[in-house]
Amino acid sequence: MLNSTWSIRRLTPSPSLSPFFALPTTNTPKLRPNQTPFRFMASTTQLQQQQQQSTSEFLTQRPYHPPTWASKLNPIPSHAFSLGHFPTPIHKWNLPNLPKDTEVWLKRDDLSGMQLSGNKVRKLEFLLADAVAQGADCIITIGGIQSNHCRATAVAAKYLNLDCFLILRTSKILVEKDPGLTGNLLVERLVGAHIDLVSKEEYSRIGSLTLTNLLKEKLIKEGRKPYVIPVGGSNSLGTWGYIEAIREIENQVQKGTMKTSFDDIVVACGSGGTVAGLSIASCLSELKTKVTAYCVCDDPEYFYDYVQGLLDGLEAGVDSHDIVKIENAKGVGYAMSTAEELKFVKEVAESTGVILDPVYSGKAGYGMMKDMAENPRKWEGRKILFIHTGGLLGLYDKSEEIGSMVGGWRRMELDESIPRKDGTGKMF
Repeated sequence: MLNSTWSIRRLTPSPSLSPFFALPTTNTPKLRPNQTPFRFMASTTQLQQQQQQSTSEFLTQRPYHPPTWASKLNPIPSHAFSLGHFPTPIHKWNLPNLPKDTEVWLKRDDLSGMQLSGNKVRKLEFLLADAVAQGADCIITIGGIQSNHCRATAVAAKYLNLDCFLILRTSKILVEKDPGLTGNLLVERLVGAHIDLVSKEEYSRIGSLTLTNLLKEKLIKEGRKPYVIPVGGSNSLGTWGYIEAIREIENQVQKGTMKTSFDDIVVACGSGGTVAGLSIASCLSELKTKVTAYCVCDDPEYFYDYVQGLLDGLEAGVDSHDIVKIENAKGVGYAMSTAEELKFVKEVAESTGVILDPVYSGKAGYGMMKDMAENPRKWEGRKILFIHTGGLLGLYDKSEEIGSMVGGWRRMELDESIPRKDGTGKMF
């Protein structure tokens, strides 16, 4: 029987440490009979080859060779694990009410595998290869109570037979209580992650680096070999995950059956690593696509500085302000949603079938569409690639808030005159 030792505790730090538009469901473009959806992807043969290769290499470690245009970055990782299902698809996103001749395409990194881990998988391929190379037997990382990154790390670590220790930030009134089983927490606890809780106030005053180091020192004293992954997996090594993503997009553009190019890449920004990788790689590669990031916490200047630090760690020799535009989409706060933002997520799902998470891509999509509504000429005639970074499990934490917006159920009316006979309808 599996060891079921209780693995959630309160982390006790040392006291010495210091309405813009509506999305009508009636205007969504309809397909003609026998018309296939407009897709942008590799040929069938190419896809089959890529899928076979991805399947055979899954969970294996491979030597890493960077794109030629990234070969002057330093340091270059020596190895990476194959943790995701790549390449992720690109398809046209038929959003209503776009500016004239504007096209939005969707890069489906929400389909990267690893229990809906989204963009986190790309970073973890490099980070966990480094952890294994250093002889680690466990992983430490940190984030919010519904952190997608923490859940992805917990799953990936278990795939590689590593224990995972998570420091999760929650409110002061909940920090002494069982955090429950909603959304990402359910997956983390199912795979046996050890969870330490801290309050938002403690996190703010002590900082993520000190908190993870406290836990690291404790585990070392217990004879463990921990490897620390920062918030969101966003350090210079993790940045390589989205340098690779640009190589993947570039390959899809060049070899896809629908030849096209993009004017803009739009993505959510929560910790900076995804944005740093996309922006430096787009700048260095032939893609040369303008990157716009919508930050969902802190503010744009904070992220310009943070991304600059990641770029400097790669000796990129560029100014972050020159390669990415960062806009504020935080709203009322990180992981906090307004009624309008949740309504947007619901209407996009109803209109297009694409489910956005409320914390990252939902806010980035809301910010993008708000700007399109307010400044349509800025976007007219442009082809935009929106990166869906995943995070679907975060919606479960918003079920009460979004509940009043959804309907679509009723008791089926069954007239008494309808014949009834036991055993007619078999239930499995």
